[in-house]
Amino acid sequence: MEKEFIELIIKHQGILQKICNIYFYRNPFKDDFYQEILIRLWKSYPSFKNQSAFSTWLYRVALNTSIDIIRKQNLQPIHSELSKIEYNIPEHEQNIESDRKDKLYLAINHLSDAEKAIIILYLEDYNYKEIAEIIGISESNTGVKINRIKNQLIKILENGQK
Repeated sequence: MEKEFIELIIKHQGILQKICNIYFYRNPFKDDFYQEILIRLWKSYPSFKNQSAFSTWLYRVALNTSIDIIRKQNLQPIHSELSKIEYNIPEHEQNIESDRKDKLYLAINHLSDAEKAIIILYLEDYNYKEIAEIIGISESNTGVKINRIKNQLIKILENGQK
């Protein structure tokens, strides 16, 4: 079981890194929080019943853990520009598209925890049904929330908030 868990975590570590970068960006304890997420995943792994994809389950546990950490620590997100290095963008791809991604992630940092969770999944190309399952809301509510979040992000980007 341990070997299987480690293989799955290695395969999906990018998901965990993205969640940590969104929720704990520039927090000096980001690595500790990453470890806390891994511990919670390990403790929860025996309850994973393969009723959904492993990545769906992983997202749900990691997002809930991140939100729990923020609530317990009363952490406030730090709004600052994200560097290309922190998103592992290769040197040759650091162009206008990368700058747009940086601005988008900066805008995402202005959202609530729940809104961040939804938009992260949406940006990862999860469909409404999968997002609803992970977040624990209805599929129709997911669509409404995504549209509201998009509009909110547009306003943040248009106002140039940092």
